Amino acid sequence: MNTLTTSEIHAVQTAAVPPVAVVLDDSQQQEQHPAHQHVQEQAQVGLDKVETDAAQVAADTDRHTDAAHATVSPADDAGADVGVDVDKPDDADEADAQTIVDSEAAAVLRFIPLSRLRLCRRNVRKTSTVALEPLAESIARVGLLQNLIVIADGDNYGVVGGRRRLQALRLLAKQKRLANDQTIPCLEVPNDSAVTVSLTENVQREAMHPADQFEAFKALVDEGRPIEDIAADFGVTPLVVQRRLKLAKVSPRLLAAYRHDQVTLEQLMALAISDDHSAQETAFFEAPEWQRSAENLRRRLTECEVDAQRSTLARFVGLEAYEAAGGGIRRDLFADEDSGVYLADAGLLHQLASAKLEAHAAAIQREGWKWVEALPTIGYSELAGFRRAEQVQREPNAKQRQRIAKLEAEQQRIEAALAQAEEAEDEEAEDEDTAEPLYAEGDKVGEALDALHESLLAYTPKAMANAGAIVSLDHMGQIVVHRGLIRPQDAKAAAQARKDTAVGEGGSDDSNPDDDSADDNSDKPAKTLSEKLARNLSAHRSAALQLELARKPEVALVALAHRLALQMFYRGDGMHSLVQVGAHEQGDLSRHAANLAGGKSVSEFDALRTAWRERLPAEADDLFETLLAYKRADVLALLAVCTAATLDAVTGKEHDRRADPLAKAVKLDMTAYWTASAENYFDHVSKGQVLEGFKAFKPSEISRVAGYKKGVMAAEAGQYAVAAKWLPVMLTVAD
Repeated sequence: MNTLTTSEIHAVQTAAVPPVAVVLDDSQQQEQHPAHQHVQEQAQVGLDKVETDAAQVAADTDRHTDAAHATVSPADDAGADVGVDVDKPDDADEADAQTIVDSEAAAVLRFIPLSRLRLCRRNVRKTSTVALEPLAESIARVGLLQNLIVIADGDNYGVVGGRRRLQALRLLAKQKRLANDQTIPCLEVPNDSAVTVSLTENVQREAMHPADQFEAFKALVDEGRPIEDIAADFGVTPLVVQRRLKLAKVSPRLLAAYRHDQVTLEQLMALAISDDHSAQETAFFEAPEWQRSAENLRRRLTECEVDAQRSTLARFVGLEAYEAAGGGIRRDLFADEDSGVYLADAGLLHQLASAKLEAHAAAIQREGWKWVEALPTIGYSELAGFRRAEQVQREPNAKQRQRIAKLEAEQQRIEAALAQAEEAEDEEAEDEDTAEPLYAEGDKVGEALDALHESLLAYTPKAMANAGAIVSLDHMGQIVVHRGLIRPQDAKAAAQARKDTAVGEGGSDDSNPDDDSADDNSDKPAKTLSEKLARNLSAHRSAALQLELARKPEVALVALAHRLALQMFYRGDGMHSLVQVGAHEQGDLSRHAANLAGGKSVSEFDALRTAWRERLPAEADDLFETLLAYKRADVLALLAVCTAATLDAVTGKEHDRRADPLAKAVKLDMTAYWTASAENYFDHVSKGQVLEGFKAFKPSEISRVAGYKKGVMAAEAGQYAVAAKWLPVMLTVAD
């Protein structure tokens, strides 16, 4: 073994590690690489320093003529060993290794084949949640930039520092992108210092600040590097690089605040939706602290634009058509794939939507209607102001008759099978599984029959001459045509030889009075909500109950039977009609809760009622015969909608629980229809009630927010309540 003395080399230091020696296996020595070859991987202790010192020693002693050079890179020939070139003296022993050591060295720098490296239990890092593929790709493109730290383990070496690097190298070898015998720079430390060295390597480091990373990515692009190449170097997608670049372009003032933890990353991403530094700074610094959530900042920067995901008109027009017309678009790089697109020209969007609707309306006009209007949106209450023209059923042709007969035969077969399954259900519970697919099959056949019969309905030319149509959009931006609408001024002409029968539109009635005098006053809970807020909340619950009840005919049937039984057996109504049931349609619930307008429960229930109004006959005289021809499922569905329309759960008493049984029956979940916020709840209750909310959804924050002003506290409560899907007691169902 050839050994150089301490006076002939410079000591190389690492954290908590004594001087280093370099050991090279004879089997690893190869012809030296050209002097200008790029060093793609260097040891953590600084191989450049070792090589320079070794070359100087060789020149001084005339025992070496060239500098040692180490390279570890998958770019080399996968079958070749890459080591350190050292000219051996002529009288060198045929030893296994040449060593550059300090006589007192306790750490040795070795170049060890990958196949001889093992994971070591003394490596203090046991857990890793980061994928290996990006690191492996980085090593493949840039090289291994830090040596591993190892201890001797028989003929092999255990890695106590660089566990992920070793796994990434193994992955490259498994992918045939790196030879199994490729030499890897490793610092061998004594066994008794393995844990200390491993812990030091993991603890004595400082992560790069994200802002530094953003600016470093920008520097690479400024140097002319393509985004795709940068992404490949770091094992990420081009979108990740684009996001880093976007953040690097945020206002320097905001980036400085981010470095000092005065701005969060979520806020920075929201502000990055605008490239205007002045607008970014205004949105953040001029907003109260409690209005600086990422959502509020993004909304403030896009308040004059149209959110394409939420806009019915944007769905209808289409982004391509809007852009082709010269419309500007702003894309939020940090949004999900289907969101984050904002249309800058709302006027152009309305113009394109109107033109497209008018074109469709012109096509409908050619059907022969007296008038046709194009309206982007129209609600049930507006449609209820029209009467409906009479439709007649055409005789089916031979092919249609054959189809109807086939479907009716299939329907009879299913009904017979269902009857048999229902009989067996009483004896064996497992036969329920047999009935379920039959119900589904029956629904499908019924829908096909309904569609076929509906296709046979037509308006007579005489009816069309006094009626019109409205072309509108549903909430998904699809065209909906409401045909056969008769304006009040055309009603007499449309009636022709038939007597007009007014269609009752109903009115509001307090069918559920607020009298709770029967309650036990001695145990009556304290009042915490104003009557106005109680009515607001209960209006939301009423709207949600209407929709859920309309969707569940079996519950609606029970509710109606309950109403009849109360009148028949408990109150003895003296109404002068054959069937003494009063049906008073609930009035506009938005008079109790203005924020109900356009909400999910109201819009979907309006759509149900509109669909039924268009399906029912134009004249009341024809209704009974029509209902007699309906299938039982259709009658129940209509009954559910009608019953739901009469429901009134609005109350000014916050502890009124009369709606609970019905809410349980329909499995009402108010989180699907109502969200707590400062505007619709916390601004209207006391600070004590706000703190009660914090106890439920964020108890750890109570001490922090207790001293806040009411407005700030309410705003924070709203944010936490949304995340927790919290509901006030009045909107829950009592056990």
